[in-house]
Amino acid sequence: MKWPSIKKLRKRPTSNRSNNVMDHSSAPLCQAPDPETRSPKIKFPPGAVDCHAHVCGPATQFPYANDRIYTPPDATLEQYQSLLTMLGVDRAVLVQPSVYGTDNRAMLHALKAGPQKFRGVAVLANDIKAITDQELERLHAAGVRGVRCNIVDVADKSAGLPIEHLTMLAKRIQALGWHIELLMHANEYPNLAKVFERFPVDLVFGHFGYTHAKHSLNDAGFQGLLSLLKDGKVWVKMTGPYRICDGNLPYTDMRPFNDAVIEANPKRLIWGSDWPHVMVKKQMPHDADLCELFGEWVTDNHIRNSILVDNPCMLYDFPKIKS
Repeated sequence: MKWPSIKKLRKRPTSNRSNNVMDHSSAPLCQAPDPETRSPKIKFPPGAVDCHAHVCGPATQFPYANDRIYTPPDATLEQYQSLLTMLGVDRAVLVQPSVYGTDNRAMLHALKAGPQKFRGVAVLANDIKAITDQELERLHAAGVRGVRCNIVDVADKSAGLPIEHLTMLAKRIQALGWHIELLMHANEYPNLAKVFERFPVDLVFGHFGYTHAKHSLNDAGFQGLLSLLKDGKVWVKMTGPYRICDGNLPYTDMRPFNDAVIEANPKRLIWGSDWPHVMVKKQMPHDADLCELFGEWVTDNHIRNSILVDNPCMLYDFPKIKS
């Protein structure tokens, strides 16, 4: 969700058309994911869930938003299903990517392929009051269990978080048991714990709170996130370590952040591949390597099972695996 009350850092490209459609040449093409067929050495438990992936395209069937800031190569449901088989992951959560804005059709189309296998996180329109209960119920029936809000690119950090909007959204989705997934830099909000201490629905923070490793564990915002995590008020996605550190695999700068969230509350952690790794401007990671990295960073089998199976089942309402 994009909040109209907060200005964006990036300037929107100017249009050369009278109807304000953006010139697509200004949205650069991303790297494609590594095509090598290679399974990880780690064996994931039955019912394991990849809690963060995106389906993009085919663009000819599901065209991207005109105001996008990047253009992904097609990363189709069929490609992703093949990846899950290769990795040995049984289920997945498909998160609406920003290139589609509030057009959830590609994600909803993918959910139809596996009602027991897939769950979704949607993006809703700015005007919360205009969204009908029937629309929310339709999304729920399709497998949606949360709403994603991107508040990364705000210009005025002193304005704080758009709490009024988030609270209004929370009240609309609360009866459905949904959560709000936040894409935000926790380090930019030192009062994070106080702001969210009594929030009415579950909050999920992507990419370890999206705090770059250069800020260190002592950063006030990250410490606030850990405090909320310890109290069971939020969830954290263990995703995209390559997005928040400077080096390539094995992303050693991120290991302390991994250990910190596990120590805080392993019952509120979930893992995801972040496939197809859009907007990666360094060496493209192979998904098998990311799976193996998870195994190296999470060595306790009980904690692994919680992060990969039990926690996602609780958050996303997956059916229990039959023993």
